[in-house]
Amino acid sequence: MQDNYEDIMYLPHYRSKIRQAMPLRDRAAQFAPFAALTGYDAAISETARLTDRRIEPDDETVRILNERVRQLRERISEKPEATVTFFVPDLRKAGGKYVTVHGRVRRVDEFEGTLVLTDGRKLPLADVIEISMNQS
Repeated sequence: MQDNYEDIMYLPHYRSKIRQAMPLRDRAAQFAPFAALTGYDAAISETARLTDRRIEPDDETVRILNERVRQLRERISEKPEATVTFFVPDLRKAGGKYVTVHGRVRRVDEFEGTLVLTDGRKLPLADVIEISMNQS
C-alpha cells in the first residue's frame, strides 16, 4: 500500500455522460463559508452600538424645567409650541439616547407625569432635560 496516492493521482477526471457539469458559480456556492456562530455578527454589532449616559440635572436645571412646565400650564389653552429634549432608555443595554421633538403641547398630565403633545405623543417629564418654548 502506498501512502502518497501515486496510484490514482494521474488518472483522468471522471465526467458523467448523462449529467451536465455544474457551473463553477454554483459549485463554489456549495463550499462558501457558512455562519457557524449564528447571531455572532448581530451580537458584535450590538456591542459596538454606542449609547449615551443619562444626565442627572443639577438644581438650577430642575428649577428652570419646573418654571417652563409652569409656563406651559398657564398657556395650555393656546396649545403652545415647544421643543423638548428627553432621554429614551435603550431596551437592550445600559444607557440610551437623547431625543429632541418639536410640537404643540395639549396638556401637562400631572398624574402620569407626562407632557402630551397634540399629535398624541407622551413625553415623560422625569426624562426631560430641556424645554424651549417657541414664541407664537
